[in-house]
Amino acid sequence: MNNKQIVFEAPWRVEVRETPIATGGLGAHEVLVKKKYTLISPGTELACLSGREGWFGMPGVPGYAAVSEIVEVGSGVKDFSAGDLVFHYGDHSAYQVVPANGVFLRAPQNVPPTWIPFARMATVAFTSIRVSNIELGDAVVVTGLGLIGNMASQLAKLQGASVYGIDLSQRRLQLAEETGIDAALHPDRADVREAILQRTNGEGASALIEATGVPKAAVDNLPLLAKYGELILLGSPRGEYQTNVTELLNYVHLINYGSISIRGAHEWRFPVARDPFVKHSLVRNSQIVFDLMANRQLKIEPLISHVLRPEQAAEAYEGLRNDKERYAGVLFDWA
Repeated sequence: MNNKQIVFEAPWRVEVRETPIATGGLGAHEVLVKKKYTLISPGTELACLSGREGWFGMPGVPGYAAVSEIVEVGSGVKDFSAGDLVFHYGDHSAYQVVPANGVFLRAPQNVPPTWIPFARMATVAFTSIRVSNIELGDAVVVTGLGLIGNMASQLAKLQGASVYGIDLSQRRLQLAEETGIDAALHPDRADVREAILQRTNGEGASALIEATGVPKAAVDNLPLLAKYGELILLGSPRGEYQTNVTELLNYVHLINYGSISIRGAHEWRFPVARDPFVKHSLVRNSQIVFDLMANRQLKIEPLISHVLRPEQAAEAYEGLRNDKERYAGVLFDWA
């Protein structure tokens, strides 16, 4: 049986390959799945495609968000059967052998299949809420309103906060408004600090969720924070940035700068599976996200900009890189 895969061959070069896949010899806790839809994670995958992510080797198959149908299960898999529709951290390929004892969950029947891969984006964003002190009535600023930033905005709203988003893309600002943000601000068209102070009675925001991964964005927006506020690093910092680190540290150390806290919000800080001694886990967060989707509390449909064939992969990544006004949530349809 042949397997179709999207492959990053070299920096900024995307191809589709067909390679043989073995259909027998599954490990006891392994499952062979056939993909229905996979979702591009723009920040991570474009960073990999640039060739600047040391952990991603080229040629390599990107992707980590999938909804699939089970084809075959290993002898030790008891909770799943062939034909089940599942959510898992799958790559951009037609078939894949994956472990059934990680984040591997039955897809809820009351959620559209095209929404299911977005659970990965939501659980990534969820970490920013989990590590924070965001409470009912707080003001939160989110810098970067791509998929992760949009999800973080929606989750902060569900936490009871007023949420203000900042982005350079007019389309992303519009999507944020469609999904319920309190104010979507373009830094070239508004005095962002003045706008935040007006909306917070001059106090500033309780939390700043930095979702771009651009270090300069984190530092430049520190004046938006209130005294004892939190800078939450949701986007993985990438690229070189030189600044006066003393002034940055003064924001943490000195009361007249705000005595802020800096918190890391990488998703893997939590265990994968449920643990009786740890409240949060990736599995628990995923199950909560499914409930929010099923109850239509988390808005997914506006974020889907394209559903493309795998053969259109090069077009998809080019659009996400250079046409952010039209490309947002891009799914590959493997049917």
